[in-house]
Amino acid sequence: MVESQPKVFIPDSIQGFNYDVAGQIKLIWDVIKAPLIVPLLNAGVYICLAMALMLFMERVYMGIVIILVKLFWKKPEQRYKYEPLQDDVELGSTNFPVVLVQIPMFNEKEVYKVSIGAACGLSWPADRLVIQVLDDSTDPVIKQMVEMECQRWASKGINITYQIRENRTGYKAGALKEGLKRSYVKHCEYVAIFDADFRPEPDFLRRAIPFLVGNPDLALVQARWRFVNADECLLTRMQEMSLDYHFTVEQEVGSATHAFFGFNGTAGIWRIAAINEAGGWKDRTTVEDMDLAVRASLRGWKFLYLGDLQAKSELPSTLRAFRFQQHRWSCGPANLFRKMVMEIVRNKKVKFWKKVYVIYSFFFVRKIIAHMVTFFFYCLVIPLTILVPEVHVPIWGAVYIPSIITILNSATFIGLLEYGRANEWVVTEKLGDSVNNKNKTGDAAKKATTVKAAPKKARSKFVERLNMLELGFAAFLFICGCYDFVHGKHNYFIYLFLQTITFSIVGFGYVGTIV
Repeated sequence: MVESQPKVFIPDSIQGFNYDVAGQIKLIWDVIKAPLIVPLLNAGVYICLAMALMLFMERVYMGIVIILVKLFWKKPEQRYKYEPLQDDVELGSTNFPVVLVQIPMFNEKEVYKVSIGAACGLSWPADRLVIQVLDDSTDPVIKQMVEMECQRWASKGINITYQIRENRTGYKAGALKEGLKRSYVKHCEYVAIFDADFRPEPDFLRRAIPFLVGNPDLALVQARWRFVNADECLLTRMQEMSLDYHFTVEQEVGSATHAFFGFNGTAGIWRIAAINEAGGWKDRTTVEDMDLAVRASLRGWKFLYLGDLQAKSELPSTLRAFRFQQHRWSCGPANLFRKMVMEIVRNKKVKFWKKVYVIYSFFFVRKIIAHMVTFFFYCLVIPLTILVPEVHVPIWGAVYIPSIITILNSATFIGLLEYGRANEWVVTEKLGDSVNNKNKTGDAAKKATTVKAAPKKARSKFVERLNMLELGFAAFLFICGCYDFVHGKHNYFIYLFLQTITFSIVGFGYVGTIV
């Protein structure tokens, strides 16, 4: 006798529940797809294509101009009056202007010694140099360390002052503004600004100051950044390529054609009179350096970029520090543009074509369009068109234009120009030599330690590395790629799977130094 198996009774309402939900979702999708989704997505495609074309034309323009500059433009020493300052036995050091060096700091435990030492090592008459360490640190231990370092250099005869504030109002802009108010600054003509991780060469002032002395209409001399940790990880190598384009092309073109570009916030020398005439430092945005540069330019001051004058610095090597920095650099210019666009339009001291350059090229295309189109078009709109086949993206917009833009931005293009190596307000974290020191002493530390790390702590570190937003986009792009692989006709899945891998690597925290 065959034993009968028990039967489980499932109500018909529950059995059909899943089918009903799927059917309802499909019905809603079919209802809103044609009248709502397709028109909105088509509009998104047209807008993104227009932005991509604007960015493409900007990159082509910049490429043509920089080639002309490199081949035919006169060097800065020929375009501007330039006479090196010489030591005079009779006059002594009086023929050298008094220069203020400002070093803003905030809990810079890893790099404060390097920056202070580099500033104190500048080749300039001691009685014509004033060094000002503006310490906004909130850690009392670090504040004491920085103050002791300043005292150590002062004991060697260096005119260095340790300056603190009661609060961090205005952040970096507030610290720089407060520093210029000191009575001992009144006799200074120029101010050199170096962030805490910057290391100028000893001849930095001697090479830059003569341009300001010989050209009264020049307000700023900006040097190029060089990176001591560019080969530390994949994240720093990518940043180096991006910033190489910024300095080699964008800053050079702006300096050569309109004597205007955005101050990089450090490794530059300002004429103090120009800062005062422009209204001083303002903290209304997170890009106080760009704010000052635009206001000074509107008052007729000129800027000079010197590509062969370089200062060593450090790139953010952790993803967290990089994201905070990019947030400032992305949101700040858009906010500043919103506040200043009408002031630029109404200005009467600046020529029409310079206004066009500042509004369209400098702000709108480079600071707004370039950030928007990269994300919205290639990470949202194109993947969504795969799920809505009624919306078509032309091949020139999806493949050809981005490929050309990438080539124009590439390290190869930079290498051809240089004939060399083609390689809320949060302070960017600097690791200094701590990472290298940890790597060197890692084995010794393991041998000296007898206590094993708790598994729970290791697991928590892995969880801390996860970036859920990037993992979410990786999942979205993977689904779109699978759908295109099965149903698509344009082979976008290759591009989407590559994007999925990229977002996954970032999402799991394998980009940048892990500390």
